[in-house]
Amino acid sequence: MSEFTYLYRGRADQTGSPEERQQHLVKWRAWFQELGANGHLKELGHPLENGGVVVKGSQKIVTDGPFAEAKDVVGGFSIIEARDLAQAVELSKGCPILELGGAVEVRPIQTMSM
Repeated sequence: MSEFTYLYRGRADQTGSPEERQQHLVKWRAWFQELGANGHLKELGHPLENGGVVVKGSQKIVTDGPFAEAKDVVGGFSIIEARDLAQAVELSKGCPILELGGAVEVRPIQTMSM
């Protein structure tokens, strides 16, 4: 099994009424429970706050950010185990963020030894 990071793009948690957001959260929980029950959820991960800063370049310039279009903002991440990239992509298709126009970026995790 290999590890993959799911980066959840878009801020779907800020759309709709409180009741709709709660229903959407129930779908997230069910999806995570299914991934876990099938041995694919390595680490649940965390949602990310909207704010932050960017440190850039050799001058280490700090700016407010990240400033991206709402659809491109990384809203959170999880670590998934799958046979290969194809399976990781297939598993990502169950993510509730897709129902609201968001995206799941599927990235292989590179193994490093120190």
